[in-house]
Amino acid sequence: MATNQEKQEKEQPRRRQARGERRIAQLLEAAATVFSSTGYTAASTNAIAREAGVSPGTLYQFFPNKEAIAIELGERLMREMRETYGEALAPVDPATPLEEAVAAAVDRFIDFNRRHPAFFTLMHGPDIPGRIAEEHDALHATLVARVESLLTPFLPDIPAADITRTAHVCVAMYKAGLELVLASEGAERDAYVQELKKVLLRYLQPLVGDRLAAGPTP
Repeated sequence: MATNQEKQEKEQPRRRQARGERRIAQLLEAAATVFSSTGYTAASTNAIAREAGVSPGTLYQFFPNKEAIAIELGERLMREMRETYGEALAPVDPATPLEEAVAAAVDRFIDFNRRHPAFFTLMHGPDIPGRIAEEHDALHATLVARVESLLTPFLPDIPAADITRTAHVCVAMYKAGLELVLASEGAERDAYVQELKKVLLRYLQPLVGDRLAAGPTP
């Protein structure tokens, strides 16, 4: 049997690892606040350390520079966003009203961005690290593909190229509206969310209506 000393020696690395993970989470949370308030370019490691309540030396024990912090934060947020894709854009029953499907998807995405405003800063701000830009391009392609999957039940028999084009337009409109939503607060923000839903719905309704009126392709 292991002695008490041996057990303590085994537990010490786990404790150090747990403390390190908590410190990293603390630094990333601080970085998210700083990036959201100042933008990526104007942010500094000193500002992030101050926000986290630690010394710059402590920060450098975990991250060599601001870019490394942004990359780690961006990767974590993108993983969570991919999970949101799965929830927001899961295949729907064709009997589901289009308005309901659009509203549910928009609400989930808006909720994610409201909880993580740094995501928009890192994904769309100027001078972001190249690695984040590459990840964002991959994420964008995934989003378009998921929107295609969402639209397919509502547009049976429509050519795949047309659905892809429609998905790209939907994503572009969503991103444009998202910027207005995140720049507003309270009732004004809620009003922009409703306007975004209206824009998407008014774009999609004629497409769905025309397809239903025409009937299935022979």
